[in-house]
Amino acid sequence: MATKAAQKRACSSSHVGPARQMLTVAPVDPRIQDHLREPAALHHRPPVRVQHPRVCTPCTRWHYIITGPEDTPYHGGQYWGTLMFPPNYPFAPPAIRMHTPSGRFQPSTRLCLSISDFHPKSFNPAWEVSTILIGLLSFMTSDEMTTGSVSTTSAERKYMASRSRWWNSTGGGSQAKANPAQKGNVKAGDGGAKFRAEWPEVDVENWESIKKNKIDPATGNRLDGENGSSCGPQLGIAGSSGNQAQAVVDAVVQQRDAGRGWIYRNKLLVAGAVIFIYVLIARLVHGDGLA
Repeated sequence: MATKAAQKRACSSSHVGPARQMLTVAPVDPRIQDHLREPAALHHRPPVRVQHPRVCTPCTRWHYIITGPEDTPYHGGQYWGTLMFPPNYPFAPPAIRMHTPSGRFQPSTRLCLSISDFHPKSFNPAWEVSTILIGLLSFMTSDEMTTGSVSTTSAERKYMASRSRWWNSTGGGSQAKANPAQKGNVKAGDGGAKFRAEWPEVDVENWESIKKNKIDPATGNRLDGENGSSCGPQLGIAGSSGNQAQAVVDAVVQQRDAGRGWIYRNKLLVAGAVIFIYVLIARLVHGDGLA
């Protein structure tokens, strides 16, 4: 059974150093700052932000934002997700989800990682929240597959990264200002309400960026018609969390099959022809034997 002090650890975060440090978390209860102390080795890590819960409960949900690191397809992307801590944390790991479509994970799906609730026996109680997020980022930038991950091209991941801020603040185009009748509008979602409630300042920044870059709130495309980063590969990828994963999978299958040859596309016909020829030859050989 976890102690009260251990449960309090799940309801805390801290600010780490000056702005030049690459890993930051939101300031909270100073009584337990030691649980989230950051080693100097993290100075060169990409930005990771954590929003602690407003009310601490036995089962606590934290919200995080990971900014895509340079030299990766996720560069500049804004990836929002949650950590759901169990009552006995830190003696058991949290459930990890990423809500923003990334091309790496299925949106809002529990991820099977050594640092997640899929593997409680491998979790180390000494691991801090920031350590968990750095582990998530490390896995995200690798090519290893697991439960909750998807396989997409680098171009698709760059495309989703360019639309991530728009997606977070509009719920994938479902925000109230969008025209439901407009082609390409995503009708599912909460209009970005949940993201706005957890990250109000970040949401304001996102909307400023949307207006500055003349992004259509309904579709995520440039209103001026210019070919920019918002114009992704023509693979029919939707924006909502509900159908994003399947759309990505379908797009990858389409792209894969497009590169296959005539034999692959007509494999059933080829197989039938081979069987027919085999039977014909067998009969001819059998007939010669009888003669």
